[in-house]
Amino acid sequence: MKRLFVVAAVLAASAAPLRAAEETVQFKSGAENASGFLVTPGGAGPYPAVVVIQEWWGLNGWVKDQARALAGEGYVALAVDLYRGKVADKQEEAHQLMSGLPPDRALRDLKAAVDFLASRKDVRKDRIGAIGWCMGGHYALSLATEEPRLAAAVAYYGAPPTDDAAIARIKAPVLGNYGAEDKGPTPDQVKAFEAAMKKAGKSVDVKIYEGAGHAFANPNNPWGGYREAAARDAWARSVAFLAAHLKKK
Repeated sequence: MKRLFVVAAVLAASAAPLRAAEETVQFKSGAENASGFLVTPGGAGPYPAVVVIQEWWGLNGWVKDQARALAGEGYVALAVDLYRGKVADKQEEAHQLMSGLPPDRALRDLKAAVDFLASRKDVRKDRIGAIGWCMGGHYALSLATEEPRLAAAVAYYGAPPTDDAAIARIKAPVLGNYGAEDKGPTPDQVKAFEAAMKKAGKSVDVKIYEGAGHAFANPNNPWGGYREAAARDAWARSVAFLAAHLKKK
């Protein structure tokens, strides 16, 4: 009986999912050091990976939770700390931090994050994507214009590129989740981006949610703009999209 109990316990342990590991990591970004919150699925991998890009608040708990959720879906997730340790909880502070973030440095840090992920033995180097919200959605799309290794890009209400030359450089398929009540970017701006992507022969899938405004996916939205149904649908779309492009054989 004791032997049967031990065997059953071993089988149960082997069937249970391995717990994800979390750590703060540093990596080179040009001559500087960048850092991020890394979450890895249990096991040796290799796994697809996702660069997770913060809102204008910084690398806060909500962004870390998104990285954890992606690790739960089977990705090595790296949430990059674009503000280098600073986090805001007031709009005025967030606006200052975002305004003070040099776009060239932000893109350099994000490219360095791709380099860091591609260097890991537990990552499939040809299966690295990016996802971002608000400011991070903008940078997810900007990264797609500059990083040909990116295999998928997901943008939540991020301002899209408007320059035809930049759009022409996008190699990754793009998924966009936007609100019909958003004042920036507006639905018209989103539709113009979608049309430009299609004209350029790019892969794009955009959905504009009626009754939703900016930051509709974040329950901590200080404007009271969280829309649970839209948030759930957008997340389901995002997870399916990443799986289709990053988990394919």
